[in-house]
Formats: sequence, C-alpha cells, structure tokens
Amino acid sequence: MRRLVFLMVLLSGPALGQSVVALSGIRAQTIITAEMVALAEADTLGAYAALEDVIGLEARVNIYPGRVIMRDALGAAAILERNQNVVMRFQRGALSIYSEGRVLERAGIGERVQVMNMDSKTIIFGRVGADGIIEVGL
Repeated sequence: MRRLVFLMVLLSGPALGQSVVALSGIRAQTIITAEMVALAEADTLGAYAALEDVIGLEARVNIYPGRVIMRDALGAAAILERNQNVVMRFQRGALSIYSEGRVLERAGIGERVQVMNMDSKTIIFGRVGADGIIEVGL
C-alpha cells in the first residue's frame, strides 16, 4: 500500500496555482479594470493570485498581453504627480510643523515618496496622506 501511494505521488504532475494575467496590453499609469485581467493556470512567485487584489490599482509599468502581473508592477492610484508642489507636515504630540515641498515622483495614498523641502532644498522621505499632505518624520 505504501509503495502504491509513493508511486502515485511520483507520477502526479506539479500542483499549479492561479495567477492574474493581462488580457490585453496595459499602459503605465492606467487604472486596472475587471475587463483587463483574468486568472490563468500559473504559479508564479511574486505575482497576484486574485482578481480583486488588482482591480482599482494603477499600472506602474507597461504590461504586455498574456503576461503574469507581478506585485511590483502595480500600485495605488496616483494622486500626486512628479514636480507637484505639496504641503509637508511633521507632527509630534501637540507640535505640528508645516512646510512647502515638491514631490519628486508620482505617488498614491499611503506610498512612501521623496520630497524636496523648498526652504532648505533638502530631499526627505514622507508618506502620502489621503488629503495629499506628505507626513514626514514618521
């Protein structure tokens, strides 16, 4: 009996999972809709495995038809454009300091972004808030 089970394990093919693939070409900065993606039999490390995880996200790079969509290819929909002037906020307890900055890359809510402080010309990192204010010093 043990030999039969061992033989069945050896003869069985690899177990494949599902990954999200692009049905057509998706250009960078495009918001992903349900019509653009499907599930395919492929178990790719670092790829999305569920359609609901990609719908509503923005393509960060061009994605070609039939290709598996990797996690680093998508991100939150951008609310800030490169070189856009923004407000930066440093907050500790009751202390709040505001300053003007310029964002150095496109970014969406919750993403970490580089910002140049317009007063000191220093480049710092911050996180994009839902209101578009960059939270620094976190």
